[in-house]
Amino acid sequence: MENFLRFIEKYLIPKRLYRLIQPIYHFSLAYLAAFFYGFPSEKMTVIGVIGTKGKTTTCNLIAQIFNSAEFKTGMATTVNFRIGNKEWKNETKQTMLGRFQLQKLLYQMQKEECKYAVVETSSEGILQYRHKFIDYDAAVFTNLSPEHIERHGNFENYRAAKIKLFEKVAHKKTGIGIYNLDDENVEFFLEPKLWQKYGYTTKSKVNGEKLKINNILKISKIKLSANKTEFTANKEKFELPFIGKFNVYNAAAAICAAWSQNISKEKIRKALKEAKAPNGRMEIIYAKALTNRHIRIDKKNDFTIIIDYAHEPASLEAVYKTINEAQIAKRKSKLICLLGAQGGGRDKWKRPQMGKIAEKYCDKIILTNEDPYDENPLDIINNIESGFSRIQNLYKIIDRLEAIKKAIYLAKKGDVVILTGKGGESWMCVENNQKIPWDEGKIIEEILNQRITN
Repeated sequence: MENFLRFIEKYLIPKRLYRLIQPIYHFSLAYLAAFFYGFPSEKMTVIGVIGTKGKTTTCNLIAQIFNSAEFKTGMATTVNFRIGNKEWKNETKQTMLGRFQLQKLLYQMQKEECKYAVVETSSEGILQYRHKFIDYDAAVFTNLSPEHIERHGNFENYRAAKIKLFEKVAHKKTGIGIYNLDDENVEFFLEPKLWQKYGYTTKSKVNGEKLKINNILKISKIKLSANKTEFTANKEKFELPFIGKFNVYNAAAAICAAWSQNISKEKIRKALKEAKAPNGRMEIIYAKALTNRHIRIDKKNDFTIIIDYAHEPASLEAVYKTINEAQIAKRKSKLICLLGAQGGGRDKWKRPQMGKIAEKYCDKIILTNEDPYDENPLDIINNIESGFSRIQNLYKIIDRLEAIKKAIYLAKKGDVVILTGKGGESWMCVENNQKIPWDEGKIIEEILNQRITN
């Protein structure tokens, strides 16, 4: 249905006329989709998660806590979908599904008796009214930094689009808001008046009364190690089986969501300790004698390989910092980084910044393809390189497969290889709207096994 309407939009309606009727078109499509599937979200408690970074992991942690507490929960994210304990990969390359697809998924959740639905919600989706006729009961704000600015015109418009989710929840008498109080933009998200507000922070002093927040979760004593993260929240100890300070923030948001639904701290603690990170989110593909994949363990491969979705400056720096703080890279070992940037004219401003950050943290850098779309891949690579102050230990390899081989073959004992940009994505988007099947983890498996036999 949605594809048919897109065909009409693209080929039968003049562009100037379409721009005028666009809001009506998006609104009508959202209503038709919800009507067709019987407004399924009204029969569940819906939690929307919005922000620049951390949305997918936060959604997964919320869903895992709720399902572990025996509240059947459905979920829709950039990476994966879930109905109860059944999980499958998101192959669409969309953060927020199209209206008919999303309403169909919500209908499936409702039909299979889910009590909760967790929906990763994007500013792009809000611009296209995909959030309309979804009966959100709670909104979670993770953080905000510049991204997709070309789509919104400026940062203020980008922020305003995300705030619309909280404005929507504010229309409900029992609407709940959950906020990252450490983010410098949080005051804007706090403006809509909601029934209950929950905040999380690492700061020792926060004036909840001034912020008009009912409940505050104070995070402290964060301890990173090579395979887990420990922290304290309101004097209660918690543990995650994956790494990163940013994941503590994601977990804190999930704790607040569970707290708002009266799930006990014991159940929350158990679920977090057993939690599984989404594929391609700070995922350790291989470390000596540690792999969940079909990789032969061998002395030749005495190093660590990590993949992550980081594709903008703040998340890229957070990944590199985490590797240092968790001491994954030992003394005298090297950090080998592979990165690219999205093409199609998207966020060109961030490319030099990403180069500057990579130069700051990495010992050897490989610049390569990510999702070039119709843009010249070499131009993208050169844009990233322009952020370097010096050219040293730099390799430019357009073919991402060959670039990954180079990164792995450069690695020596104790080194860490970090591949960013693709994460767990299933496709690489190239010219003429073509999509090439892609599985970064599988590619690494094949290269490592080949390295052993050579």
